[in-house]
Amino acid sequence: MTITVDRRFRGPDDSGNGGYVAGLVAAALGPGPVTVTLRVPPPLDRPLRLTRADDGVRLISDDVLVAEAAPHTGDALPAVSPVPVKVARTTAEHYGGRHQHPFPHCFVCGPARDPGDGLRLEPGRLADGRTACVWSVSANLAGRTELVWAALDCPGGWAAPIEGRPMVLGRMTAQVSATPQAGEDVVVMGELLGQDGRKYFTATTAYGADGRELGRAGATWILLRPGG
Repeated sequence: MTITVDRRFRGPDDSGNGGYVAGLVAAALGPGPVTVTLRVPPPLDRPLRLTRADDGVRLISDDVLVAEAAPHTGDALPAVSPVPVKVARTTAEHYGGRHQHPFPHCFVCGPARDPGDGLRLEPGRLADGRTACVWSVSANLAGRTELVWAALDCPGGWAAPIEGRPMVLGRMTAQVSATPQAGEDVVVMGELLGQDGRKYFTATTAYGADGRELGRAGATWILLRPGG
């Protein structure tokens, strides 16, 4: 089986958004929870082989391991409690990515993307350090599990925070229980859980307009070295 990451779904300009790619890979293992580890930046616009392994699946470009996924068997993923959608909207005023974004064309949170083409999430921080944002779901992005994975990605990075010091997703464990409908306003929350050197650990949770949980995730972000 092969999958191709279309340039539309990029994070950095030359590689796929980590959460989106993780969601594509995780789909081969069912609803989850699934842990996906990204080994190299996911290439764009080329067929990538998805192969079965004893412990899960692997995504391969030529002979290079891009990502691997396995069922999550560890502790339950924590939830980040929600705020009302009106509150989540106001945090956009504090979104650092409007003025200082390392990847402005990111499919999930890039301010240079048009609404409906990207998710256009703007995860601003609350007083307690959590991030909150609203995903207004366009018709062409509704009902897709891999896009819930994508939405659960960047709000964690901005809780780290990412502005002024670029980070990339290294590992993500997620469980998606539902997908949003077209026109739905989804509240996505992010929280920084801890740090170890260049690694930052975050949690994210997405909630539908009726308060139902769409999915939750835990992630490891890697702070890039200067020039990296």
